[in-house]
Amino acid sequence: MADSGPVLVVGGTGMLGGQVVTALLSRGKGVRALVRPNSDAARLLQAGAEIARGDMMDPASLLRAMEGADAVISTAAGYTGHTKGDTDEIDKTGNRNLADAASRTGVRRFVLTGILTCDQTPDVPHFWHKKLAEDRLEELGVPFVSLRPGAFLDQVTQMGGDPFVKGRLMWFGSATIPLTFVLTSDRAGYLADAVDAPGVDGQRIDIGWDRPVSMKQVAQISGRLLRKHVRVRSVPAGVVNTAAGVVGRFNPMVKDMGAMMRWFQTGRYVADPARQREVFGDVPTAEDAIARFLRSLGHKVAD
Repeated sequence: MADSGPVLVVGGTGMLGGQVVTALLSRGKGVRALVRPNSDAARLLQAGAEIARGDMMDPASLLRAMEGADAVISTAAGYTGHTKGDTDEIDKTGNRNLADAASRTGVRRFVLTGILTCDQTPDVPHFWHKKLAEDRLEELGVPFVSLRPGAFLDQVTQMGGDPFVKGRLMWFGSATIPLTFVLTSDRAGYLADAVDAPGVDGQRIDIGWDRPVSMKQVAQISGRLLRKHVRVRSVPAGVVNTAAGVVGRFNPMVKDMGAMMRWFQTGRYVADPARQREVFGDVPTAEDAIARFLRSLGHKVAD
């Protein structure tokens, strides 16, 4: 499909957003990245992206950034606090501002980075805010598709560096409860492909692997691939809940993350990949995804 303008990427300076920019450029798409006035855009410029200075909390800047854009991909998330100025207000008011600007500028498609089961989790704020963002786009009649992936395996397992060097994965709660994982690079590719995917407007699409796996199973699969013993060090759910309750009184992000971990323990954080397969093709197996993750860290993987 020939497009009439660039794809605006919101959150392009982040880990996921940066990979979305790369994926779009590799597909021959023009890319415009929304970057805060004081953020470093050198890497995006070098990659070949156009830069639009603005902020999700500044509606006028969003209108300017979307002017002439063919589509929008939003990967922004404020709850993590990874960047100065990130707050959960971005996930509430900021997402609403994005939807309003998309409605006013008439973009052809808005691709939202959703979250698996977000419509079932009013007690997990950053999940629920994604559901509200979907609802706002639908309410305004903006042509949108929301991709709802599971947990990022490559992010949740690397908080203390490469866990496979010492053969030890860290997890919070039970290591035997299956849930859906994804890789950041796969999610970026799906978001880029969703810009022109036919027949997806208004849909919420689960994104995951061929099956849910527990962290114990991740350890077993990676151990077989590395031909070494990989174990899981699990922090009991009771300890996680207590810590989240105490620290969460002073840090909303910790309270939010604690609620997310409790949701994982229900066993309901599981994707149905049927529509993913129809739109994007073969769904990765757990073994294939984990092997690619290990290779990306520089490990030699057994055939």
